[in-house]
Amino acid sequence: MKSPSEKAILRVVVVTGISSIVTQLYTLREFLTLFAGNEYVIALIIFNWLVLGGLGTMAARFPSRATPVALGFLTSVLAALPTVQLLAVRYLHDMVFVHGSSPGFYPTYLFILFTTMPYALLVGFVLPYSLFTLRGEMPHYPGTRIYIVDNVGDVTGGALFSFALVYLLTPMKALFVVNLMLLVAACLLLSPLLRTRLSIVVCAAVVMAINMAGVVLENNSLCSAEGELVHYEETMFGRLVVQKSDGQYTLFEDGVPVFSTDNTILAEEAVHYPLSQVENPNDVLIISSVAGMMGELEKYSLEKVDYIQLDPAVSAVEFRFGLLRTIKGLQVINGDGRSYVRDTASRYDAIIINLPEPETFQVNRFFTNEFFSLAQARLRPQGILSFSVSGFDNYLAEPHRQKISSLYNTVRDRFSHVTMLPGEKVYFLCSNSPVSDDIPELLGQKGIETAYIHSYFYGNINKGRIDYLAGSIDASTPRNTDMSPFMMRIMYAQWFAKYSTSPYWFTVIICGIALFYFSRITREEFVLFTTGATTMGAEILVIFIFQILYGYIYLKVGLIVTVFLAGLLPGALLGQKIRNKSRKFLLLTDAGLIVCMALVIMVLHYGGQSVPQALFYSVALCISVLCGFQFPIALALRGGDNPAAIRTFSADLTGAASGVFIMSAFMIPYAGILWATLGLIVLKCTSIMVVGMSHGKDQQASISVL
Repeated sequence: MKSPSEKAILRVVVVTGISSIVTQLYTLREFLTLFAGNEYVIALIIFNWLVLGGLGTMAARFPSRATPVALGFLTSVLAALPTVQLLAVRYLHDMVFVHGSSPGFYPTYLFILFTTMPYALLVGFVLPYSLFTLRGEMPHYPGTRIYIVDNVGDVTGGALFSFALVYLLTPMKALFVVNLMLLVAACLLLSPLLRTRLSIVVCAAVVMAINMAGVVLENNSLCSAEGELVHYEETMFGRLVVQKSDGQYTLFEDGVPVFSTDNTILAEEAVHYPLSQVENPNDVLIISSVAGMMGELEKYSLEKVDYIQLDPAVSAVEFRFGLLRTIKGLQVINGDGRSYVRDTASRYDAIIINLPEPETFQVNRFFTNEFFSLAQARLRPQGILSFSVSGFDNYLAEPHRQKISSLYNTVRDRFSHVTMLPGEKVYFLCSNSPVSDDIPELLGQKGIETAYIHSYFYGNINKGRIDYLAGSIDASTPRNTDMSPFMMRIMYAQWFAKYSTSPYWFTVIICGIALFYFSRITREEFVLFTTGATTMGAEILVIFIFQILYGYIYLKVGLIVTVFLAGLLPGALLGQKIRNKSRKFLLLTDAGLIVCMALVIMVLHYGGQSVPQALFYSVALCISVLCGFQFPIALALRGGDNPAAIRTFSADLTGAASGVFIMSAFMIPYAGILWATLGLIVLKCTSIMVVGMSHGKDQQASISVL
């Protein structure tokens, strides 16, 4: 018997998929902005989202009867929650944390957990509840069909975000559009089922009011107590906010203050430390900048100053608000700094890097052996490379010492002379010609006047401090490379050391839950668990690889997520058409996933820095197709009833959450990209062994994989 509500319910499932993906991607971008673009925040969000979604899915089995009316009102609630969630994230962040501070792991995790919990739980609940609603009228309605329809919505939402919303609308306006679509779908479901439509009108009015409030409060939600918001812009690469306080302008990029009106000390150090070493500098390359820097560069009468800024909106704002000024020979180049250094034919007397700490893969790629090699090739024989990291007062803590040692050992492999100058920042001056640490003397010989360096250099940077820093270098500290980012491990350790915390108990709890879960699942569920872990582990890998090789994940994260979703639909359709569903198909698809992971290793090992993005998208799509193919096979082998549907949905989500946690918290920071990829291969080999033990058997016996 055909359900009269089938089309309306399937419409709700599709639009819920669209809304949930758009909400998830905007939530990712929001947290990236609030927590300084840290990729580990991406992992925490996805981990929480998947775990909470899995709990919501399992909760769907408790209602004794699923009805279309209940589904319609639940969907209406879903249409309001994204706006509430985003406003809560923005307003509560500065209430919970000190504005401008860097919170530790546990506060960050708990903040993400509680602000995303209501929406993630409800989204996880609605998908199986939609299936049970249909089965209330059609008992044998296929669970795979709901999976496929949901995937159509997910892919549509990802594509809508990646190719339209991110370019055309601010976050609150984009959420208003998709929530309106979801509200319409809910009303179309409810309208034929209720005698009086007053409740629908009231519900719709409340949801619309909430979403309108989000649009109205958008700019206000971005203001801090310290200043007046004078500019706000969402770009392809991040969020730009300019605040004015006491006549001074400060530019925030992804929540980090990167520019403020004139900073004489930093401007003088950044320019004069390296250029004082070059006899007659003519051509200089600047990667990022500090306020006041152009005025200091002007003192050298340079012929050419190439200024690299990834985001054209950033450079436009810098000149508009007087944070930078135009000087003779200045050429602003909008593009990725590392790609420019790799591809340009120009040679420079100095390359000056003004980037924040290498706390993210996007920034770390300018502090690796591979980048230092590129920079050396673009310098003239007497040229110099300059970069800096945070400094220290009188004592160099161990994580900080390891960070500086790793950078020194790495850059020393490329330059024969490396001098470090301590202070508020530790400056590295790297050249194949001798480097002097007496900066005031060199500037005096050139006749260049300075305010800070001339008066305070010898008081802050004396021979004793320079010798102490040089003597603290540990020659055994590993080098920092693209595929084995030792700096990320150090920054990870610093993050915990700063707050005297450890991920130990969090890890113990997660592992304990995982062991208990393994003891209660079937072989088919274990396959889906490992497939979910492999798929999401690969997604995290690709996100981190994109940061390393291409450097602009804020723009690409939506497209990466969309590609990983896109293959699920054709895979599930193909899996549903297989009549003789046997475990051999699970074995074959597991083997295919192993081949995909092996291909990633080969590409990274032999392709170096010239790997085209399309290749990673292709591998991601193949992984997604294989994952989608396995779901209907495993569901059919489990019997296909309501409990089986819940368990298979949960196995996939739980595995995906585990993959995110393992890859981001351990494998990538401690083992590197290549070994992390190998770890996914080992996981899938385990899956093949488990399924192979029962190949040819039809019974659904529970197993313990311990």
